[in-house]
Amino acid sequence: MNSKIALAAALAALALAGCSKKESQELKQDAAALAAEAGQTAEQAAEAAGTAAAAAGAAVVETGVAAVEGVEAAAEGTAAAAEEAAGVAEGAASEAVEATGEAVEKAGEAMQEAAK
Repeated sequence: MNSKIALAAALAALALAGCSKKESQELKQDAAALAAEAGQTAEQAAEAAGTAAAAAGAAVVETGVAAVEGVEAAAEGTAAAAEEAAGVAEGAASEAVEATGEAVEKAGEAMQEAAK
């Protein structure tokens, strides 16, 4: 009877060992699948970081372009204002010369009248 018990125990041990081996293989497969998923997630995160960096670079370039355009527009506006101011000053100077000429002419006429 002891040999039957020993045989049954040995068969049970073999069955448990087989189950353990199968579970171990399944766990290894699960671990490998999780590692693959982690690798894919890391790859996606790297792609997202690259996309974000590219977007940030594009934003910097656009900001620089807008700044240059703003400076150019300000320079053009300043030049136009300077031209207009020069035109106004020229007109005022011309009017002042004309008014001075008229005043001198009237003063000369007044002096002639006074001399008579």
